[in-house]
Amino acid sequence: MELALYFHLLAATAWIGGSLFLFALGIFLKDKNAQKNVYEHIGPLYGYFESVWLAVLIATGTYMFMGHGLIEVLREAPDSQLAHLAWMKISLVAAITLFTVIHMYIAFKTHKKERSKTELILSRGSSMMIFILNLIILWYAAELRTVL
Repeated sequence: MELALYFHLLAATAWIGGSLFLFALGIFLKDKNAQKNVYEHIGPLYGYFESVWLAVLIATGTYMFMGHGLIEVLREAPDSQLAHLAWMKISLVAAITLFTVIHMYIAFKTHKKERSKTELILSRGSSMMIFILNLIILWYAAELRTVL
């Protein structure tokens, strides 16, 4: 279980750190051509890199979820604080996974191409949701760890 926690924390660091870095680039890199160049070059690599870490997060999270007996908690004590925290984290992870799939689909489909207005809105919106959900999931992870 300790090794799973180690890899879960490592993956969370890579996942959230990358998200923070790209978010900062989007805000502080004012030159739109420079921003486009940066995203064009690091976007695909980052997408693959982050996909691996998301898979590690989901795999280790599921392993620890099962190992800590949280399935039984959800069944036997559904009104408990632990069950509430677990359901919230599961829901948020499902949402962030969905937003990641949407974002990556658009990113790979439109790589080195001009995005339509809808693609631009969906891409930026999903990116923003990933960023926000990262912070919320991190809070729930800390709360879950405290209760456990």
